Amino acid sequence: MRTTVSVIKADVGSLAGHHTVPDVIIDFAKTNLERGKKAGLIADFFVTNCGDDLELIMSHTKGEDSPKIHEFAWKTFQGAAKKAKELKLYAAGQDLLVEAFSGNVKGMGPGVAELEFEERESDPMVVFMADKTEPGAFNLPLYRVFADPFCTAGLIIDPTLHGGFKFEVMDVMEHKVVTLQCPEEMYDLLALLGTPGRYVIRKIYRKDGLQAAAVSTTRLSLIAGKYVGKDDPVAIVRAQHGLPAVGEVLEPFATPHLVAGWMRGSHRGPLMPVGVANAKCTRFDGPPRIVALGFQISNAKLIGPADLFDDPAFDRARALTNEIADYMRRHGPFEPGRLSADEMEYTTLPTVLKKLKDRFTKAE
Repeated sequence: MRTTVSVIKADVGSLAGHHTVPDVIIDFAKTNLERGKKAGLIADFFVTNCGDDLELIMSHTKGEDSPKIHEFAWKTFQGAAKKAKELKLYAAGQDLLVEAFSGNVKGMGPGVAELEFEERESDPMVVFMADKTEPGAFNLPLYRVFADPFCTAGLIIDPTLHGGFKFEVMDVMEHKVVTLQCPEEMYDLLALLGTPGRYVIRKIYRKDGLQAAAVSTTRLSLIAGKYVGKDDPVAIVRAQHGLPAVGEVLEPFATPHLVAGWMRGSHRGPLMPVGVANAKCTRFDGPPRIVALGFQISNAKLIGPADLFDDPAFDRARALTNEIADYMRRHGPFEPGRLSADEMEYTTLPTVLKKLKDRFTKAE
């Protein structure tokens, strides 16, 4: 039996601005997913939030891109959005960009990360959920997990990791995919991943084909043609037994790196690792947050979760995040605090340029 874990998220409405998902919406989703479990559609589930995003974590045996699973998630989001509108929650239904379901929620607004696999004797898994940032935020940490021996000692020490991994990278602008192998094509890989607004890790495999990680690649602005909120990606990373250890998977987040997003999706800020209780963005609608939940997968059941960033070991990372946030905020509307012009094309900047177009004159 092959097990599939699907993590599907959407911003369906939030409390007090882009802050957090209220309990009434989470409870609605839990009730709906419990019906799906009793009907045999899904084997297990866990519902949570990261900031203003409703997160559905589901295990089942229907495989990746299952129309039944995706439609079930879509209807859950629609029902939650309807409830959010009744309560006049902020940005109710924001990520539901298309009216009718078309067989797959990809391209409709919600973010999706899925892995289908044969369960190992013991199968630990980490589900990452981010708020106020874009899918490329995972480029640096996942590169470090699966290709950097200064982070993952197993790449040197463990014979089952020593051969390296394959990275499936998506060009979100051209909607194309390329697969690069590490360590052989490390420099080519880094040449792409260093442009996280365009080139995004979608899947990672061990050289023998074992699926190791998956990342959502939805870019809301490319779907809507305007800024409608940041993408707020999710990722699934399998661990241990021939894959990086859980501690190696978490290690990159001890150094908060700069990501695009934050206020109005138009600024750069440090990514703060937090427990679920602190996954609520306030200061300048941020700083961007990331949550890590650890599960054991057992006969398609989700055992857990463990709230992995709810640990004093990450206190210094959080303190450093606040220092970096202070520094970046002092830039105000100037780059690099604000994103560059090519990344601002879905905001009000083009409107300003259009208004001033006829006032520009040729320089002498």
